[in-house]
Amino acid sequence: MAAGKTAVWRTAVWSATYVSFVSSESVSLRGNRFWITLSSLVFAVMLTACDGHGSAFGTGAVTVTPSGNVDCGGRPTLKASGSTAQEYAMARFAKDFERACPGQSVTYTPNGSGAGISEFTGNQTDFGSSDSPLNKDEYASAERRCGSPAWNLPVVFGPIAIAYRVNGRPSLALDGSTAARIFNGGIVAWNDPAIQALNPGVTLPDEPIRVVFRSDESGTTDNFQRYLDTASHGAWGRGAGRQFYGGVGEGVKGNDGAAAAVGRTEGSITYVEWSFAQAQHLDMAEIITSAGPDPVAISATSVGKTISAAWFIGEGNDLAFDTISFYRPNLPGSYPIVLATYEIVCSKYPDAQVGIAVRAFLQSVIDAGQRGLQDSGYVPVPDELKTRLSTAVRAVS
Repeated sequence: MAAGKTAVWRTAVWSATYVSFVSSESVSLRGNRFWITLSSLVFAVMLTACDGHGSAFGTGAVTVTPSGNVDCGGRPTLKASGSTAQEYAMARFAKDFERACPGQSVTYTPNGSGAGISEFTGNQTDFGSSDSPLNKDEYASAERRCGSPAWNLPVVFGPIAIAYRVNGRPSLALDGSTAARIFNGGIVAWNDPAIQALNPGVTLPDEPIRVVFRSDESGTTDNFQRYLDTASHGAWGRGAGRQFYGGVGEGVKGNDGAAAAVGRTEGSITYVEWSFAQAQHLDMAEIITSAGPDPVAISATSVGKTISAAWFIGEGNDLAFDTISFYRPNLPGSYPIVLATYEIVCSKYPDAQVGIAVRAFLQSVIDAGQRGLQDSGYVPVPDELKTRLSTAVRAVS
């Protein structure tokens, strides 16, 4: 779906190429830190945790609770916009909301995280979707709009792929510093010695590298540049943010636009949310990390290992993650470029009917909405986080 095109999921028909997976997880929580390890076979979670005083959280599994946990009501139609990485997930979320609450629906515009935040803080939408949490200035704007604190509520996790098109080269390894030099123009040809050194025995073409970047303000861009800034040992040197600072390449709108541009352009490379790379059948680079010399491909297992490094930076019911530790993992086999996607909401809406409807939608999202997300290239919310997330959602009014 083109970025900026409004979709009412009630009538939309969606199709994409997805990679499915099943896995098992072992999760523990100490304070605010998650340790998550995935292995193949069954998508279940053994949960063990202690708070700062040593009390246990107990055990459980990744489950979808009955739709009776959704308190329907409030405004019949909600309006939202933002993250294109969340686009396929939002399609599922809105359909499940409609099933849980007949007569209620969500109209969503996937126009990028920056636009989603701007439209939410500008009171044009009822909630925003973003792949990065609110910054200090945005928190202040959101609080003025809401008349109460705004919260970042993570609803799904997804990896960012470095996708490329080089004929005859379905496998390519990159590390943080080499990727940084590609995306800031320091490396301009596919047969550059730095790329060749990471791919011994592979003949790379003497062709120019055509960088494709997001022209719209994007949480995917923000997360990707944070990865480059953290993992490149100074090679990036451009900082991070929702605008692309590399200074080279062709700008396109949306994850779908970036994936489509690479799909039709020989010698091109981009950063794009995993499900969009899958839908376009794009080749994706394996990433060499600080945890070891072996390149790591995107998979359920490699993404789950990376989530193990996450900390909360928000307080109370504001569940924003500090994802910097994603980007330089200590655990071998961890895929490092991972984002958490958020719904950004008022803790107390000026219009109580909107608050009731937003709460019902979010209850559906963390209930039936989590089912099948793995089929779309996402990682569902693990149960221990879901418990804390449910508490925050119930407090929305």
